[in-house]
Amino acid sequence: MALPEFSMRQLLEAGAHFGHQTHRWNPKMEKYIFGSRSNIHIIDLSQTIPLLHQALVKVRDVSAAGGRVLFVGTKRQASDPVAAAARRCAQYYVNHRWLGGTLTNWRTISISIARLRELEGVLAGEGEGRTKKELLQLTREREKLELSLGGIKNMGGIPDLMFVIDTNKEGIAILEARKLNIPVVAILDTNCDPNGISYPIPGNDDAARALQLYCDLIADAVLDGLAQGQVALGVDIGASEEPSEPVLKMVAAEEPAAASDATAQTMADVEVDQAPAAAAPAPEAPVAAAPAAVEEAQPEAPAEAQAATDAALDAVSDEPAAS
Repeated sequence: MALPEFSMRQLLEAGAHFGHQTHRWNPKMEKYIFGSRSNIHIIDLSQTIPLLHQALVKVRDVSAAGGRVLFVGTKRQASDPVAAAARRCAQYYVNHRWLGGTLTNWRTISISIARLRELEGVLAGEGEGRTKKELLQLTREREKLELSLGGIKNMGGIPDLMFVIDTNKEGIAILEARKLNIPVVAILDTNCDPNGISYPIPGNDDAARALQLYCDLIADAVLDGLAQGQVALGVDIGASEEPSEPVLKMVAAEEPAAASDATAQTMADVEVDQAPAAAAPAPEAPVAAAPAAVEEAQPEAPAEAQAATDAALDAVSDEPAAS
């Protein structure tokens, strides 16, 4: 298993090093700022890389242990990347508006989620027995709940880790996470407050390419953790993938051919082994050395085998005369 790879060049090309104007900064972010160019702060990417790596390790460990990861990003440019990344790694997200008490008042949120499921069931049945006006009202209610709760309706409880883009806009979400001791991985621009963030990642939180890169890396870390968790449980991941049929056909064709070649070779060896024995007459009981002489001659050349056979026949014919 390996974490997703990234480089400083990728961060630079995505514009992750650009901060806000120098007058719009938070002094608590000073340690993460490299300098300023044209009244714009430049983020120190040499600190971003190790911090991002630590955050990816944490995300992988949480997902490997079966934990839930919540993606939070409600600003316009972060909405689509957050939802796409969360769906890709089968996790949860809030990308429209954070409802106060989403985590600290989960019981009430669960009631709203139950209402959303009820509306989906009613509208899936085409609303039989209801007027067009009632169906329109139910559809609007479902769409409103879907925007706020659609990404967490299957979460089933509070998450084990939260990934946040723009801590200023998602301040309520971070406060709820801190109250419930939920670790927070957050992208910190130069105008953000790093206090209360478990795994800060200094970087631009406005550039579309940078946001897409962050979300992809977090999603890949979740997927890597899920795979690691499956391996730890003894699940054969490769067994779920269909092998290539041409390879199977090739192996199936090679095995019978190899077996037939081996059989032919074995039969040839048997015939060679039996040829000298068939040429020699059955010896009497006292003659025990003749078969041994024949067996020793078997692996030799045919001329030498014939000579050994003739010598054995001469020994058999001469023995009664000597007695």
